[in-house]
Amino acid sequence: MALLPSLIMVVTVVIAAAFDIRARRIPNWLTASTAAAGILSNCWLAGLQGLAHSTTGMLAGVALLISFYLLGGMGAGDVKLMGAVGAFLGPNGVFTAFLFTAVSGGLYALAIIIMSGRSRETLDRYVSLFKSIIITGRPFYVPPQGNPLPALCYGAAIAAGSISSVFIQYIL
Repeated sequence: MALLPSLIMVVTVVIAAAFDIRARRIPNWLTASTAAAGILSNCWLAGLQGLAHSTTGMLAGVALLISFYLLGGMGAGDVKLMGAVGAFLGPNGVFTAFLFTAVSGGLYALAIIIMSGRSRETLDRYVSLFKSIIITGRPFYVPPQGNPLPALCYGAAIAAGSISSVFIQYIL
């Protein structure tokens, strides 16, 4: 990927993360314009082949996160942001960004749990869940007690994962 499109994508995912952290939503105008910029830049650089690369990347990005949205685990803006990242990176690149995003999101969630002082309670709940699966073959979810944990702004994890994947691409 060329340097200018990479910079555009990096700047826009940082802006999206800031919106997500501040307002708990990622605006449609940002995800749509980012996807359009990804498609246009790939078309400019590679013509119809670039268009196909962007379109499949955008669809792959949405496909990677849509089930989490449908299960209530994240917002639609997160899904659209990953689609916009895919418009820049293409199908293989968005998969790499997704893997880095998953690691970033896991570390982010772990940090929230630790900083909230609820590490032991969380561990106990998940041990109970796994025991119920092993013993009965069915999950028995124990909801957290007291105040809910702070919400995870997954746009920040998408930004970290996408930036990491672009950075790795440039050093390899």
